[in-house]
Amino acid sequence: MSLFRRKPVADLQAEAQRDQSLRRALGPVNLVALGIGAIIGAGIFVLTGQAAAKYAGPAIVFSFVLSGVACAFAGLCYAEFSAMIPVSGSAYTYGYATLGELVAWIIGWDLILEYLFAAGTVAVGWSGYVVSFLKDLGIVIPAAFTSAPYDHKATLDAGWNIWRLFSEGWVSTGAVLNIPAMFIIGFITFLLVLGIKESATFNNVIVAVKLVVILAFVAVGLAYLNRANWQPFVPPAKGPGEFGWGGVLRGAGVIFFAYIGFDAVSTAAQEARNAQRDMPIGILGSLAVCTVLYIVVSLVLTGIVSYTKLNVPDPIAVAIDSVGGGVGWLRPIIKIGAIAGLSSVILVMMLGQPRIFYTMSKDGLLPPVFSTVHPRFRTPWLAQILTGVIAMLIAGLFPIGLLGELVSIGTLLAFAIVCAGVFVLRFTDPQINRPFRTPVFWLVSPLGILFCFALMSGLPPDTWARLIVWMAIGLVIYFGYGRRRSRLQRPAATGEIAGR
Repeated sequence: MSLFRRKPVADLQAEAQRDQSLRRALGPVNLVALGIGAIIGAGIFVLTGQAAAKYAGPAIVFSFVLSGVACAFAGLCYAEFSAMIPVSGSAYTYGYATLGELVAWIIGWDLILEYLFAAGTVAVGWSGYVVSFLKDLGIVIPAAFTSAPYDHKATLDAGWNIWRLFSEGWVSTGAVLNIPAMFIIGFITFLLVLGIKESATFNNVIVAVKLVVILAFVAVGLAYLNRANWQPFVPPAKGPGEFGWGGVLRGAGVIFFAYIGFDAVSTAAQEARNAQRDMPIGILGSLAVCTVLYIVVSLVLTGIVSYTKLNVPDPIAVAIDSVGGGVGWLRPIIKIGAIAGLSSVILVMMLGQPRIFYTMSKDGLLPPVFSTVHPRFRTPWLAQILTGVIAMLIAGLFPIGLLGELVSIGTLLAFAIVCAGVFVLRFTDPQINRPFRTPVFWLVSPLGILFCFALMSGLPPDTWARLIVWMAIGLVIYFGYGRRRSRLQRPAATGEIAGR
């Protein structure tokens, strides 16, 4: 029994045609909005300020450019796969078709870091803006219920000592749980159980609100720029990955998380009305719009206020508060926009994870309960509820900085494997129908891989250690359950072809 048995692309395409369990209700506008809803959020409203304050300073602009280039390569590869294999499994399914079952499992397990931890990360940022907004209204939520019970600081001298990396650096904050963060995940989970059409409509509305607010911030912020805040544009290095060009690289690795929305679009492929035409539009269209906005907003943000003041969960709100004067009217609008905008990010991340579980379960690698579809709502409701419960615990218990780096490294690994998959499939299946083809794939795919690993190299050892431990846990589950119960292990019973 091969660990690298593959699912032929033709079989995956046939399955996509046969499987009508999920409602096909999304058009190109919905898909672009899903991408924008996921991409623009944490990067602008949460991580931009923290990455500027801790790693890159005003040069966070260069970090966004680096991450954007890497995403452009990965986005082209995702566009090819999502049009060719329009199923909900995203990178997991693409890996199954090209690199085999073990690699597919690794990607699927890795995607939990991307989607599940992303939802938790953004929910923590959402909580920061809600607390700030309510405070403006005279409503104060006790600090014990608005942050994680522990903060974490990397143990820089621990090297690869796994025990020290996991056990040291934890500092009690005196808090109990981040209740607002847990609340928003619970609400989004309820909405997603109700149906994809209802969720997409909600997302379209809050994306529109988010874009209007961001453009208002840019327009007003241009009048309050202080060029002294950009000096020096690349602060001198203070240590490995702390300012200087090393900090720019590390900042790119951290804020790469801000771009993950475009690949989340691919998890909705089975709910698109015309996936072969519309998936590339949704992925590449949303990525292009958001990259431009990220660069502009990061310039304005670091021009309004010194980057040293931005290591907070709500940097844009802090920037507006620092201006004062005649822009008081914009403060509540910015905070409302951030609250709405971050809600859409949580929605798309929470939409993606259960659909990965759904596809892995259909393949036999996870228990059948994960592919249970609600008879009325036509959503993977049990997987959705389980995802919601776990995400609530993550958001309530863990600090945002630790979560952001875990999400980034998990996402980068998935992107690198997808880029490799496009390259491999061009040689193993050159004749397969490709509605969208990655241009100059022989250059784009390798560059995508190189950029992803370069950004991963900028992340600290403790993040790498957690990735390795997470993957080890996943392999135990695969060899204990998935390998024996894979549908490709039972071709006679299922009618599947056990790869080539």
